[in-house]
Amino acid sequence: MSMIKRDEPLPTTPASSGSGAPLPAPPSASADLLLGAGAEFEGKLRFKGTVRIDALFKGQIITNDVLVVGENARIDAEITCGTVIVHGQVNGDVKAKSAVEVLRTGSIRGNVETPSLRLDKGGRLDGMVKMTLGERAAAGPEQKSAANSK
Repeated sequence: MSMIKRDEPLPTTPASSGSGAPLPAPPSASADLLLGAGAEFEGKLRFKGTVRIDALFKGQIITNDVLVVGENARIDAEITCGTVIVHGQVNGDVKAKSAVEVLRTGSIRGNVETPSLRLDKGGRLDGMVKMTLGERAAAGPEQKSAANSK
């Protein structure tokens, strides 16, 4: 397995193959991305859109969007996301702005802070859970009425 340490975003410059034909453009910031099985990553991961990790990851994950932890993944990280869907193993605290879902093959060993928690039969959660208000519910009455008038 290869070990990649990465603290900066992936390059987004177009490349060409050895035949001179251009390779497909890298995914845009909102496109889906897969970090596949057999790889190991370490560092800080920031992204937009949906990312699925089926690899080993150590460090920190930060996004306002969706993180999917694949069935074969092992994540040793502090996670701050919009939504986290866990099919594999997470070791570390999880803070989600929208929801955390631990499916039947998933497990979290760490504390969870979220406005919405789904724990399927067979899923495992070893840690404390703090249920918070969602982003819209946390807004004061003035902010809610201003948002509704738009």
